[in-house]
Amino acid sequence: MLVGEAPPVSGSFRDPAGHVFRRDGRILRQVNHVYAADYDQLIASGLYRALTERSLLVRHEEVAEAPDREPGYRVLVPEHIPFISYPFEWAFSQLKAAARATLSVHRIAVEHGMVLKDASAFNIQFVGSSPILIDSLSFERWVEGTPWVAYRQFCQHFLGPLALMSATDVRLGTLSRLFIDGPPLDLVSTLLPITSKFHPSLLVHLHLHSRAQAKHGGAAIAGRTPTSFTRHAMLGLVDHLESAIERLAYKAAGTTWADYYANTNYTDAAMAGKHQLVAGMLDAARPSTTWDLGANTGAFSRLAADVGAYTIAIDGDPAAVERAVLAGQARNERRILPLVMDLANPTGAMGWAHEERSSLAGRGPADVVLALGLIHHLTLSNHVPFAMTADYLARIGRTLIVEFVPPTDSQVVGMLSRMPKAEAGYSVDRFEQAYRERFRILESESIPGTERRLYRMESRRER
Repeated sequence: MLVGEAPPVSGSFRDPAGHVFRRDGRILRQVNHVYAADYDQLIASGLYRALTERSLLVRHEEVAEAPDREPGYRVLVPEHIPFISYPFEWAFSQLKAAARATLSVHRIAVEHGMVLKDASAFNIQFVGSSPILIDSLSFERWVEGTPWVAYRQFCQHFLGPLALMSATDVRLGTLSRLFIDGPPLDLVSTLLPITSKFHPSLLVHLHLHSRAQAKHGGAAIAGRTPTSFTRHAMLGLVDHLESAIERLAYKAAGTTWADYYANTNYTDAAMAGKHQLVAGMLDAARPSTTWDLGANTGAFSRLAADVGAYTIAIDGDPAAVERAVLAGQARNERRILPLVMDLANPTGAMGWAHEERSSLAGRGPADVVLALGLIHHLTLSNHVPFAMTADYLARIGRTLIVEFVPPTDSQVVGMLSRMPKAEAGYSVDRFEQAYRERFRILESESIPGTERRLYRMESRRER
């Protein structure tokens, strides 16, 4: 045990090849001696250079520092990733992009005499719209003749969820929140429509694969028994999986909020006024990071990105987030990361000892939290009191830009008509009273052409 030794960063403790740890405020990666030969091959073969030049693998720098613990072979300083997200928070097109990136990495690895030894979707992260592999220890030397050891994992983490989102229901992408190694293939096979069996790629890689797993067990599927699996066959498998992924599609439509901005009760002038006010408040805050809660398709996330903030655009509607993702991909977005999340049930800590994957709050605080057109939904539709929304928002952000929608607003009038007893507790005075206990109100402005108000507040919470 070394002086100053700390537990591995959550999510990295399972890998015998090495782990991620923190030291002096930095994130470092230790390479263990057991992985030395594979790590040396990664560098000497040119694979590391080939992948980093294509922005498919996170760059790292080797540093002459003591390892976190023995047996240590190398210590690496990886390139910073602005925000860690999880597959169950991704829209369909994000998961599809991550699957493409994983197969591209594996193809290039095979061309350099190595393979991806695991194909976990948790090893892919996004910088804006671009997926990148963050685990430099995911490779091993390939003995030609042996099949791909990560094939089952790829099917469970990528192909199965994408097929379910495409052919059954896009909301089934959240199954990976329940199954840390991806939804089991027998469950995927059961949930897919019978018509999926007429698609050769889904029949082979999901339905028949599931049947083989049930018949032979994990040992047979692991693929470590020598076979005649040649380099040509390996690349053919990659081709087949890429084709399967490309055939899957999802049309972002038919949900409650996908067309929100087309049906809002804002006039064009009022919306322009709101944009101007939000932009001014963001400019005053000058954030490095912004979380836009209830972002819809990301119209206000763009304002945060324009002042230089790396912005997480969170919404519970998968179609709205999908549209934001497609727009970001079209412009090669680098500062906005859209995510799907129910803000009445945000991502909690999960995995082993509740420490393997961080909660949303555990990934903060953000410099600025935007909560525009959100509080009335949490208060009236989800029955979360003002005091509790204020507590949570003060915990996850240093500065809050929040919109209050009054009882006289047409949207709230309709909500209150279905819950008249809530009207007594829903008022601007109650809102301000609850929020003043957790925040210092720095400014408050009426949104032109509406009865709504916009506030900029500073959290009283000690960090």
